[in-house]
Amino acid sequence: MEIYHFVNGHAPIRHETIEAMPGEGLVWIDFLRSECEGWERYPRQLLGIDVEFQHQNDARNANHPSFFHGTEAYDLLIFEALGASEQGEPLQTRTACFFMFERLLITVRAAGNISFDTAKRRFTAPRVRIPTTMVSLAHFFLDLMVDRYLAIRETMDREVTRMQDELLDPSSSMNNWRALLNARREARRLESLSEAQLDALDSWRRSSSLEWSEPDCVHIRDLVEHVTRVRSHASDLERDLEAAVQLHFAATSFRTNEIMKIFTVMSVVFMPLTLLTGIWGMNFKYMPELEWVWGYPLALLSIVLLGAAMLLWFRRRRFF
Repeated sequence: MEIYHFVNGHAPIRHETIEAMPGEGLVWIDFLRSECEGWERYPRQLLGIDVEFQHQNDARNANHPSFFHGTEAYDLLIFEALGASEQGEPLQTRTACFFMFERLLITVRAAGNISFDTAKRRFTAPRVRIPTTMVSLAHFFLDLMVDRYLAIRETMDREVTRMQDELLDPSSSMNNWRALLNARREARRLESLSEAQLDALDSWRRSSSLEWSEPDCVHIRDLVEHVTRVRSHASDLERDLEAAVQLHFAATSFRTNEIMKIFTVMSVVFMPLTLLTGIWGMNFKYMPELEWVWGYPLALLSIVLLGAAMLLWFRRRRFF
């Protein structure tokens, strides 16, 4: 557990314990989910507010999807962020729960949610605007979480582009369809995550019990726009993968047709030659040309000229 006190837009002051709510400013109490036993007593101790039992269970659920539920006393926002890995595939998410009271923020999160560690470093950095309202404080963390989704787009783009190049390269032996299906599955999952995040943010904006200033509304609209960009990018990735598969099969079909065309031309060319050799291979007693001294060279010459003429005709007709 870590306790931070924000006063008048200055860098937060860290406390080891807290027995009563300060007279001014905001208080943030950060709990790791693995060490959050008894966290629900702090709202009761500091504000005289009891957290609903179902919400306590939601905070302990590491796999809870993005979600919002508001009460008269506080807002509960659950948001899925990326894990420590910077790779776009597979997506590793970490759920964070925000319990937002009038001047108290309690977060229950996974240890691998590095956005919170980033936020703590930024709070002490120079020229960083320190949040002064509960909504702006929650937005500070949410914005860092969404920025990490924006950052993995380049990684996913590179992977999808590589797969597309391999699928469309005639010399490539791309046959790892499981990797392609996994990439498509991750794109769908990213789109689904974004949809849930948009629903949660929209519900928070419409049903919050907190007071929202105009800058708070602007910040959340900007956050929604960022999540929308992530969702659109995930949709584009899925379409690109489907288009790559279709182009792969189209290119494969085209190459097969070209090969079959060559085989067809060769078969047609050899059909009359086979006819001639079949006629001269018959074992009849009276075949005058068999007794002719120039019969064999003339037969070979006829076969060669006929084959060359047919190849030339097909070539001029652009069959190959």
